Amino acid sequence: MKDELTKLVPSLRKFAYSLTGNMHDADDLLQSTLEKLLSKSVPEGATLMAWSFRVCRNCWIDEYRAKKVRVNAKEALEHEIKEGQIQVEMDEAITHGVTLKQVSSAMDELPYEQRETLSLVAVQGMSYSDASEVLQVPTGTIMSRLARARAKLSSLLNGQNEVLS
Repeated sequence: MKDELTKLVPSLRKFAYSLTGNMHDADDLLQSTLEKLLSKSVPEGATLMAWSFRVCRNCWIDEYRAKKVRVNAKEALEHEIKEGQIQVEMDEAITHGVTLKQVSSAMDELPYEQRETLSLVAVQGMSYSDASEVLQVPTGTIMSRLARARAKLSSLLNGQNEVLS
């Protein structure tokens, strides 16, 4: 098998390059592929060539997904920091002209999902990931619900302030 695999390395390298678009990443992908190929036996009924290319493609998909997760996590963290700054500004604005009763009444008008999300993140101080775990929904859903809840709460409170003025 090792001799056959050695003959496939140039073709696998070209394939890895076609997937990644640069030689550095292609070499890393090739190394990961070879490690997996050498650690497992060829499935029954499959040719070494077909199996090798399938393993290479699967390694690339795994790495692509992992990179996507890392990028999304970084963006979520940046968004969380920005949202924290916006929340501080929003808290200051609300504190200047809204009573607790008004906030409570406005929160009662929010849909249940938004209310519970706002409560966990803004009131309890949970991180997006912790709230995501508690509610068993993706972090992106938490961020979306929170943004909609804040926008609705803000419009409700601004409407009440205009009526009270």
